[in-house]
Amino acid sequence: MYAIFTALGRSMRSMLRFDVFGHLIWPGIVSALLWLAVAVLSWTTLVSSGMRWVEGLGWGIGDQISASTMLAAIVFFLIKFALVCAFVPLFYVTSLALVALVALPMMLDRVAQRDYADLEQRHGGSNLGSVANTVAALLWFMLVFVLSLPLWLIPGVSLAAPVLAVGWLNQRIFGYDALMRHADRDEFVRLREELRPSLFLLGGTSVLLAYVPLLNIVAPALSGLAFVHFLLEALRRDRGVSILAPGTTGAPSPRFSP
Repeated sequence: MYAIFTALGRSMRSMLRFDVFGHLIWPGIVSALLWLAVAVLSWTTLVSSGMRWVEGLGWGIGDQISASTMLAAIVFFLIKFALVCAFVPLFYVTSLALVALVALPMMLDRVAQRDYADLEQRHGGSNLGSVANTVAALLWFMLVFVLSLPLWLIPGVSLAAPVLAVGWLNQRIFGYDALMRHADRDEFVRLREELRPSLFLLGGTSVLLAYVPLLNIVAPALSGLAFVHFLLEALRRDRGVSILAPGTTGAPSPRFSP
């Protein structure tokens, strides 16, 4: 956990840099405007469709809802709550795709030049591989997302499911992008496999930022930066690279352990 919090802290520090902040903010704004427009235009239809779906489940559920105003109100509330919970990961995933495909490569260059200039770039991945990995991960996510939607009416599932699903998506996409330029092919595969539990935990922790007002606009980009810091630091330790400040000699500076 120390490594995860350290990576998140470093990503917050990187966020304040002028040449990084612009790439943090625009994916969230574009995604928020897109899904806000979709929600406004489709809200009534989605709620009505949800009520019809619940009433048509059988087992006399429709009759019970018709006979009880309180039960109908509870179902109505649960449908609205599930829709709100569904729009949050959709916003996050859209922003995440924009970050992975456009913003993160630009941020990676700037962060790596400043904080990880000691790491040799061995190009174990590629931009084309990043696009293919992102598209494949998004397709799997959308399939699971759609198939699991009926379960979101169960209290608690609508909160836990997005964190788990998007946490997996974070580590699948950003785990590739963060290492693709600096790791060789062996390091690229091995480190992602060895650190998979930590990467999943980092991905899930990052998703929680999407539920924090204002911070949610930059949450996906901040998550990408956290993966960059976490994995490049892990790569640095794996290679045993000494980190010395320019013009100094002696012991390397402290590093966190993934």
